[in-house]
Amino acid sequence: MTAATVYLGMGTNLGDRAENLRRALRALEPDFAVQAVSPVYETEPAYVLDQPRFLNLVCRAQTELAPLAALRRLQALEAELGRVAGRRFGPRLIDIDLLLFDDQQLDTPELTLPHPRMAERAFVLAPLADLAPDLVHPGLGVTMRELRGRLGDVTGQIWPSGVEIAR
Repeated sequence: MTAATVYLGMGTNLGDRAENLRRALRALEPDFAVQAVSPVYETEPAYVLDQPRFLNLVCRAQTELAPLAALRRLQALEAELGRVAGRRFGPRLIDIDLLLFDDQQLDTPELTLPHPRMAERAFVLAPLADLAPDLVHPGLGVTMRELRGRLGDVTGQIWPSGVEIAR
C-alpha cells in the first residue's frame, strides 16, 4: 500500500496536558510518520461542560496502514497511553481522532471518514485550518479555512494556549 496522508486530532484535559500531547505524538511512530503539528489551543469542553478545559492540536502524518487498521492502532495507542473508558464526551487523558485519510470517504459501523463532526467543532477546525488552510474537505468541497470561518467568533470557547509542543 502507498503511504496515505492522514490528519489526526488530539485532545486532553487530565493530568499534565502538554506532556500528554507530547507523549501521544511520540507514540505515533512508527505507524504514523508525523510531518507537521498545529499550534495548541485551549478549549472549553463541549457536550459535557462540568470538566476541565482541554488542550487540542491537529497533526499531519503519513501511514501505510489501511483506514480501519489506522483507527484500531490509534485506539490501541490511547489505551497504551493510559486512557480508560468513561463517560462519552467526558474527561480523558488522551483522545486521538482520525479526521481525514487522504480524500477518502467511508461510512461503516466502525469508521466514518471524514470524521462526521469535525465541521462543527472549533477545537478541530482552528488547529486544522492553521495547519492546512487550503485543504479541501472531501465530502463538503470547501477548504478548512472556509469551514473555520463558518463557525464565526468562537473566542469564548477556544484560544491559543501558548503551549509549545516539540516532538
